[in-house]
Amino acid sequence: MKKRTVLIYIILILLLALLVIININAGSVRLSLAEIFKILFLNKGEMVNSTILLNIRIPRIIVAIFLGGGLALSGYLLQAFFSNPIAGPFVLGISSGAKFIVAILMVISCQYAFSLNSFSLIVAAFIGAMIATLFVIVMANKVKNMSILIVCGVMTGYICSAATELIVSFADDSNIVNLHNWSMGTFSSVSWKEVYVIIPVIIFGLIVSIFLSKNIEAYAYGEDYASSVGINVKNFRLLLILVSSLLSATVTAFAGPISFVGIAVPHVIRNLFKTSKPFIIITGSFLGGAVFCLFCDLLARNLFAPVELSISTITAIFGAPVVISMLLSRKRG
Repeated sequence: MKKRTVLIYIILILLLALLVIININAGSVRLSLAEIFKILFLNKGEMVNSTILLNIRIPRIIVAIFLGGGLALSGYLLQAFFSNPIAGPFVLGISSGAKFIVAILMVISCQYAFSLNSFSLIVAAFIGAMIATLFVIVMANKVKNMSILIVCGVMTGYICSAATELIVSFADDSNIVNLHNWSMGTFSSVSWKEVYVIIPVIIFGLIVSIFLSKNIEAYAYGEDYASSVGINVKNFRLLLILVSSLLSATVTAFAGPISFVGIAVPHVIRNLFKTSKPFIIITGSFLGGAVFCLFCDLLARNLFAPVELSISTITAIFGAPVVISMLLSRKRG
């Protein structure tokens, strides 16, 4: 492995560790290192501080790491599927499709007073993501120009978002305020119960993606080449889109739609590592997505405290310029 690759991995891991430490102590209640140590390792400390640290901050940090990594990885898999670095779950409207179905399920649960579990949220988001994905695939077969495909995806996203806002506006239950916050993108409404579901699903997606890395590399040379080396292209493409949809659906189910992470992070990782090797981009994107979302969540919580911004607001500020630069560079090319 090249020295540059190892160095960037080390930098990403150190950045992740640094952001974890900062996020643990960031907030309206400041905790000293001694207090944090007592709570984490000695099971001592004030009850209020212990609750804030163990039940609010640490679950939120874990969720930001895994959902951020999963979203970046989902974006990379979509880019491999469409053979285009501008594809991503938010831009193509896939996250919005997942949001729409989850919003319907949440409103129904409020209307008929039944509780939702994590599995039902993931299934609903997955169904919405797959519907949006199938629409994008159909459009991709009819429209060869990627720019027009992106416009179609953005329009799909706007339609789903408008429909979701309509549902929120006419909902009766007061709990729908939480749905509005979720629909804007947030890591705030998570608990350990959600963490125990999110981690296995995202790790499963990461492991499957790593196993697919050699096939992704062969597929990058074209379907004919992939077939010639023994890859069942139809099954491979199906698995690729299923894993990508599962990852983006999990993110949307628990944190709402988060913008631009799926496009910007893989692009930055490619430029940092100076390679297109799928294994490196997969692992690098996961780490990069975790770092990026943890950093954006830190800003969202503290930039205008006590008012908390939506996570998508911050990711858009940093991610949109990256996407614009990609479009401009492709235009020049």
